[in-house]
This record gives sequence, C-alpha cells and structure tokens, in this order.
Amino acid sequence: MSGGLGRFEKGQSGNPAGRPKARRPHNSAFDIIVDKTLKVTQGGVERELTVDEGLQLQNYQAALKGSKMAIRAVLKMIEKREKALAKRSPPQPKAIRLSAEYDSDNANEALLILGIAEYDGPGEGRRMRAATWASQAGLSRPGRAPLTENQVTDVKFFTLDSDKLKWPKRRQG
Repeated sequence: MSGGLGRFEKGQSGNPAGRPKARRPHNSAFDIIVDKTLKVTQGGVERELTVDEGLQLQNYQAALKGSKMAIRAVLKMIEKREKALAKRSPPQPKAIRLSAEYDSDNANEALLILGIAEYDGPGEGRRMRAATWASQAGLSRPGRAPLTENQVTDVKFFTLDSDKLKWPKRRQG
C-alpha cells in the first residue's frame, strides 16, 4: 500500500490472494445414502436395488396394507411419473371425422322457427314465403346496389305481405 490518494498502488490488486477456488458441491448424508445399493430377496430371488428404490418398494407395501400416509406418497409418485411420461410423449391428436347432412326440410323448419319465413296459407298447395320484416331488412341494407325490375318482381312474389314493404328511393337501376 502507498501513502497516495488511493488505498493501493497503481497496478496492484485489491485481492492479492485472488478469487477463491470453487468448492465441491455440498452432498448431504441423504444424497450419499440414496445412491447406495442394497441386496434384497424377493420371492426367493435375490436382486440389487438402490436405497431410493427400496424406500419406494416399502411405500408400496405399506400402501397395500392401508397406511394413509403411504397411499398419499404412492399417489404423488404416480402423478409425478404420469407428468414425466406425458412430457416425453404428448398424446397424438385424434383425427375428427366431420359429416354433414343437408336436408331442405331442416332448413325450412329453421326458417319457420326463427320467424324468417311463413306459409302463405293452409293446405297442400301452400308455399313458404319470406316474412315481411325479413324482406324489409334485406331491402334496407345501406350501400346496396339498385334492384332490377326482375329482382323487384321476385321480392314481391316471395314476400308474404309485399304491399307493406317500404322500398328504397333508388329501387331500380
């Protein structure tokens, strides 16, 4: 150090020992034990299990005997496994087959239910005609091109009470 303005001389580090060396990862006693293997005899067959697998096996057996805590632990393990499996291979979307059946009777029923059309009278010879309000709504749309004489005739023919229609000022082109 110098008696100058700063604490250290020019070019001298403030940490002469340097950066501390990286420490080894802190392994707990549990981490060390869980990685060990055990020899287990099951059904007369000897095999090796990790401590973690042995604990899981004990949980399964306790759950089968009715231990509520063990049952909860097993359910959590199952849920965790299901999430991991779903993450690895998401379910493939199933193809949806759409089919539509077009029937003019269905359309006619819809028009009648909605009040857009009505029959012009009773009996077999009756025709379905547009309700006056529905035709008026079509005629009153802004920005509509003027109607030809044939179109005016068709609107009058297919509207139930065509004499009640209010025609736009420029109804013909």
